[in-house]
Amino acid sequence: MPHDHAHGHHHHHIAPEQLAGDKRLAAAVGVNVLLTVAQIIGGIVSGSLAMIADALHNFSDAASLVIAVWARRIARRPADEAMTFGYGRAEVVAALINLTTLILIGLYLVYEAVLRFFDPQEVTGWLIVVIASVALVVDLVTAWLTYRMAQDSVNIRAAFLHNVADALGSVAVILAGTLILLFGWAWIDPLVTLGIAGYILWLAWAEIGGVIRILMLGTPPAMAPEAVLESAEAVEGVEALHSAHLWQIDEGRSALTAHLVVVAGAWSRADAIKASVKARLAEVHGLREVTLELECAAHRCTEPRRIGG
Repeated sequence: MPHDHAHGHHHHHIAPEQLAGDKRLAAAVGVNVLLTVAQIIGGIVSGSLAMIADALHNFSDAASLVIAVWARRIARRPADEAMTFGYGRAEVVAALINLTTLILIGLYLVYEAVLRFFDPQEVTGWLIVVIASVALVVDLVTAWLTYRMAQDSVNIRAAFLHNVADALGSVAVILAGTLILLFGWAWIDPLVTLGIAGYILWLAWAEIGGVIRILMLGTPPAMAPEAVLESAEAVEGVEALHSAHLWQIDEGRSALTAHLVVVAGAWSRADAIKASVKARLAEVHGLREVTLELECAAHRCTEPRRIGG
């Protein structure tokens, strides 16, 4: 009981860096909401589809940050009867939502840009440049607020990618506005919109595979199942492992379950052998969520599968 009590308090405690991170995210949400309103108004007044495209993506930035904050807080909850592995995957789900939103926005912008090629609209170049310049500053501030957290969280990284794409979008919109001012090239606006859309789709597609892999209980990308099993089988007293399942619980934790066959004559040391295997897997592969079912060599499973089963 005392162990359980201390364990619970450990999970409920919020570190100062987590609180600081929450504040940075809240600040980023605020500036992005204000910018979105300004960009939509500017896009309507100037007639720029690229500006509205940037505004839509900026709105998705704000939404993605709200989702990130929500998931970040849920992920701190300790394990309970409903979620025995804890709530860490809330951040993975949030990342999937944000990346899917990015893909939908990218596809919508492609559709609108193609229509604009066939039906060109008059665009006010100077207004585009002014508002997009303000947007770029806000994008860079938001990126600065979230960069450090993005290194360790797929959830925050998805929100960060929203912002990076938006910053580059702002640069593209500034370029479009400048070219319209100098040469009157109205067609540059939908062309830039296509560029923004393409980059958004590329960013999201590159990241979403890893998120889906976690949700599908896929093998950790940097961890080969056979190498893990061979590490365990190198421990003295281990004959073989089979019926192995290796998967990611969340971005920071992986788990292994398997049947461990103890060599003949070593059953009296079975618990010590199991402890040695767990210690080796933690040391070599960083695996700390390991569940092993012990079998003696004389009564092992018949024709077991090496992986799965």
